[in-house]
Amino acid sequence: MASTPLETLSFRLALLGAAHEAALAARLSTLDLKPKHVTLLSRLRSAGAESQVALAGALGVAPSLVVQLADHLEERGAVQRVRDPADRRRQSLRLTPSGRHLLDAATAAATTVDETLALSEADRQALDRILDNLLKQ
Repeated sequence: MASTPLETLSFRLALLGAAHEAALAARLSTLDLKPKHVTLLSRLRSAGAESQVALAGALGVAPSLVVQLADHLEERGAVQRVRDPADRRRQSLRLTPSGRHLLDAATAAATTVDETLALSEADRQALDRILDNLLKQ
């Protein structure tokens, strides 16, 4: 049993997560992106065009944040807003070729941060499997 929070898995994961989020954010800032931009771009790559409301639900954020993220990405030419022909009030976002290129650059930046983890290939694969399992819960 843990005698302090520092001995708990959750607390140590939070500390590690905060440190790596800061490192990732620094790398992504060179691309004029934040982690939430990359999350949105990633979702669009896997899901195709998706409404801003559906994206907000999938990402677990307020619709107003999706609008802000989309505004920035649209200015960069990374996403395109498309009106729903059945409901003109509804807009979907679509990843552009420029957005795919930007997402590839963000993936390379994240991979660079991954490389700062001093893990063997076996440990990296085990951690990857464990994180996938935890994220599914």
